[in-house]
Amino acid sequence: MDENLLHDVLAAARTAGADAAEAVFAQRQSLSVSVRLGELEEVEREESRDVGLRVFVGQRSATVSGSDISAEGRAKLIDRAVAMARLAPEDPYAALAPAERLARGPFRDLDLYDPTEPSAETLEAQAREAEAAARGVEGVTNSDGGSSSWSASTWRLVTSEGFSGLHQASGFGVSASAIAGEGAGMERGGEGRSTRHAADLPSPHSIGAKAGELAVAKLNPRKLDSTTAPVIFENRLAMSLLSPLIGAISGPSIARGTSFLKDRLGQQIFAKGVTLLDDPFRPRGLGSAPFDDEGVACEARALIDDGVLTTWLMNVSSAKQLGLESTGHASRGLAGPSGVSTHNLTLQPGDRDLAGLMADAGTGLLVTSMFGPSLNGNTGDWSVGCSGFWFENGVSTGPVTEITVAGNLIDIYARLVPGSDLELRGASNSPSLLVDALAIAGK
Repeated sequence: MDENLLHDVLAAARTAGADAAEAVFAQRQSLSVSVRLGELEEVEREESRDVGLRVFVGQRSATVSGSDISAEGRAKLIDRAVAMARLAPEDPYAALAPAERLARGPFRDLDLYDPTEPSAETLEAQAREAEAAARGVEGVTNSDGGSSSWSASTWRLVTSEGFSGLHQASGFGVSASAIAGEGAGMERGGEGRSTRHAADLPSPHSIGAKAGELAVAKLNPRKLDSTTAPVIFENRLAMSLLSPLIGAISGPSIARGTSFLKDRLGQQIFAKGVTLLDDPFRPRGLGSAPFDDEGVACEARALIDDGVLTTWLMNVSSAKQLGLESTGHASRGLAGPSGVSTHNLTLQPGDRDLAGLMADAGTGLLVTSMFGPSLNGNTGDWSVGCSGFWFENGVSTGPVTEITVAGNLIDIYARLVPGSDLELRGASNSPSLLVDALAIAGK
C-alpha cells in the first residue's frame, strides 16, 4: 500500500467523523527452516499485509486493524473504527503526537535492509551445519535441533498531523540447541544470533559448536548451601538484570505510580562511571529507527549518565499525563494503544574482563542461566532461579544448579560493577556484571 492510499484512509476517516487519525500499513515476509537429528523437521513461510487505523473523536479513541486492504475492506475498517471511538470512554491523555515533535525527513539511512532473500535450501543447509557442529562436540548426546530464518518487513505510518515515514528492515538468524549427558543428568545448551544483514551472521558451524560446548560445560552440576556471596552475571544474560530498570522508568509505570524508581529521577542510581546508552541510530542495529511508532523523532541519549537516572521513557499519552514531552520511545502494533520500548541499549564497559571480575570477587557465583524471575514492581524486591559455576580464588570449581539469587534492585544497582567483555549481540547488550554480595538460596 503506497503513501497516497494511507492519506486516502485518513481523509475518509475524517469524513466519517474522526477529528484526527493515524494509519499504518505493515507488510512482512518470512521463511524459517528447522532440522533435528539430521532430518528436516519444519519449513514455515509467512506473508502478511495489514492495515491499522487509530481514530480520535474528541477525547475518545479506538484502534482497529485488518488484512483486507481492498477499497471495500478499508471502508469497513474506517466505519468500525469511528463507531468504536464514539462508544469508547473519554481519555484526556490519548492523542496523536503534536506536529512540533514529529520526525522530519529526509531520514538518515541506517542500513537496516538487506535485499538478499535466501532459498529454503540455503536455510536448510545452514540449519544442518549448525546442528551438525553441535552434535559433533564431544559429550553431546542428543539435539533439540538447528534452525535458520529470514524475514523482511515494511512499516509505513501516516498521521493527520502531517507525519509520513517508512521503516524497512530485514532479519537473518541461525540457532542450535544441544543436549549433553543421559537421563536425569541431561543438560541443555543453546546459541543463536540474529542480524539485519546476512553477511553479519557468524558461521552456522561456530553457533552450533558454541551450543554444544555450553551443554557439555553444565554436566554433573552440584547444589550449593545457602549463603551470601559475590555474584557475577555473564555478559550473555547480564541485560536481564537491567530489564526491570527499563520497566521501572517507563512513562506508563511512572504515571500509574507503580515503579520502585518513581521518585528517583535525576538521582544517583548506579555507581559513578556507570552509563547506559540508548542509541536508535546504530547502523544495522536490531533496535534502530529514525522515528518511533507514533512518528516522534528518536534521539540518542544516556538513560543512566555517570550513574544518574536522566529520563523517563515516554510515549505521547504518558508524557501528557506527566506534563512532559514524548522521548520518542512509543512502541505499538497494528491494534491497541502504544506502549514504550527502548532502541539499542548498551551498558558501557568497565576495565576488568570476566577473569578480572572473578579475581576481584575471590569466591562466588557466576550465573550463566536465569529463569522464572520474580519482581515486586513497587519495592524493587527481586529474585530469580539460576544455574552457573561456583568459583574460588577467581577460578571455576565446576557447575552448580537449583539456585535462587535474591535482593533489592535499588541496592543491587548501586553496587553493580560492569566488566569489559561487552559484545554487541542484539538490541540490548551488557558486559558481565559483578554484584559484591547477594543472597543465594541453595539446598
